[in-house]
Parts: sequence; C-alpha cells; structure tokens
Amino acid sequence: MGYITDLRKLVGTRPLIMAGSCVLVFNEQGHLLLQKRTDSLDWGTIGGSLEPGESLEEAAARELYEEAGLRAESYKLITVFSGQDMYYRYPHGDEVYNVMAIYEAGGTTGSPTVMDDEGLELRYFDLTQPIPDINPFTKYVLSKAGYIKSWEDE
Repeated sequence: MGYITDLRKLVGTRPLIMAGSCVLVFNEQGHLLLQKRTDSLDWGTIGGSLEPGESLEEAAARELYEEAGLRAESYKLITVFSGQDMYYRYPHGDEVYNVMAIYEAGGTTGSPTVMDDEGLELRYFDLTQPIPDINPFTKYVLSKAGYIKSWEDE
C-alpha cells in the first residue's frame, strides 16, 4: 500500500476515496476463502487498493498472491460497489470510501498461505452458515453480491 501510505502522510486519517479489488476464491466444495485480519481480528475477503498505473484485475491478482500465495488463471468481474455504504473506518482511525471491484478467481493454483502482515490465518467457510467474527464490510459485500442469503439478518 505504498500509494495510500504516501497519501496518508499528507492528509492524515481524513476520508479518502480508495479504489481497489476484492478476490473471492472458492474451493471444490463451494466454500469461500477468508483471511483473519491483523488490524480488526475478524474474517475478511482478500483484496486491497490499487497502486498507480495498475488495473483493477491486476490489483486482484497481486493481492491474491500477496495475501494468500495463490495465482488464478482467470478473474471474473462480479460487480462494482461504491457510495455511502462503502464507507469504512479502520481500527487505527483511517477513513475511506471504497470503490471496490469484486472478482471471482477461477483456476487457482497453490496452497493458501499467509504471505504478509495483513493476515493471521486463512480458512475456507461454508456460506450457508453464519461466519463468526465476519468483518461487517465483508458481510455487506457478500450479501449485496448475492453470495449469502440465508443469514443476512444475523
């Protein structure tokens, strides 16, 4: 996150518009790979912000490798989210309004491995069951993209 880190030196914790990508990786059983985040200690999707000159798909591929040690043969664009509902305040105080492209990875290779200091653990979850300690932002994205229906109100 070199670009965002540089911006933060100039603007502090004020809200930024942050463009990025989120990658959904499903195993053979249809379970979704999530990472336990170091900053909030909850379960979230793999993804992050764009670096200058990078496409949304390139950011998805980079984040998938950096955070989980995985590569994918393809990235299917599912949807793009933006607006007031995409506001997030990180535990350390930084505020963002995300513009987030949601991709589904196809043909992933490798074994999920924590590769950076953003994640503590990687685990696959069955989306037919509520996920304990799911990041509220991740729950919103999965719900609005139609991946979870049976436990939206929990």
